[in-house]
Amino acid sequence: MRLEGKVALITGAGSGIGQAIVERFAAEGARVVINYRPGGKHSGEEAAKLITGRGQKATAIAANVDNRAEVEIMVQQTVATFGRLDIAVCNAGIEIKKPFQDVTDDEWHKVMGVNLYGSFLVSQAAVRQMIKQGQGGRVIFMSSVHEDIPFPGYTAYCASKGAIRMMMRNLALELAQHKITANNIAPGAISTPINEKVMKDPDALKAAAAQIPWGRFGKPEEVAAVAVFLASDEAEYVTGSTYYVDGGLTRQVPKA
Repeated sequence: MRLEGKVALITGAGSGIGQAIVERFAAEGARVVINYRPGGKHSGEEAAKLITGRGQKATAIAANVDNRAEVEIMVQQTVATFGRLDIAVCNAGIEIKKPFQDVTDDEWHKVMGVNLYGSFLVSQAAVRQMIKQGQGGRVIFMSSVHEDIPFPGYTAYCASKGAIRMMMRNLALELAQHKITANNIAPGAISTPINEKVMKDPDALKAAAAQIPWGRFGKPEEVAAVAVFLASDEAEYVTGSTYYVDGGLTRQVPKA
């Protein structure tokens, strides 16, 4: 098992990609901390029960990733429960569809707060613990193909993901001396709750899949497979890069 003895914190892990990463990490031997939004639709407690029921180790912690006090308490609880923190996956994210000229200040700050500021807070708190431990670590950001590809109607979302790309690159250089790697995973169209409307509309699904060279939406488990590699010892020499899980979407020429 590639993550035996490691402790991993995954944010936004009550469903979708985050939950798939939690389940894969646990299967690979990691002790996992499942973060979820307080009062949200998906509770991490359900995933934790599923994992512990298999004899694996997991705990769920409710915390808003854009709140420093809650994030720092979450990391403290992680260490109190499992004794350390080796891997942080900054997966929590939101999007709001709206024409640029109609986006409100509150909507802009909410998207940037969860996606960018939340990734900053979680990674910073995790890195401080990793440096204290002195044994290196892994920081994985869940970016998006929209760190590169424009997405009209989602300007705040695209801006947040583009900023995460540069933050990750900076961290890769700053944290190398501590043997802490930093990388992005950039999913394309994945079958998750955030894409539920498209998945339930046959015409919309067909149109979306037609833009993907591989011809289908990706699975959360396929994103989790890349996350396991980046979190493992096999990726010790891998830092500062974005890994696209998109069926070739970023290389596709838009069809007329």
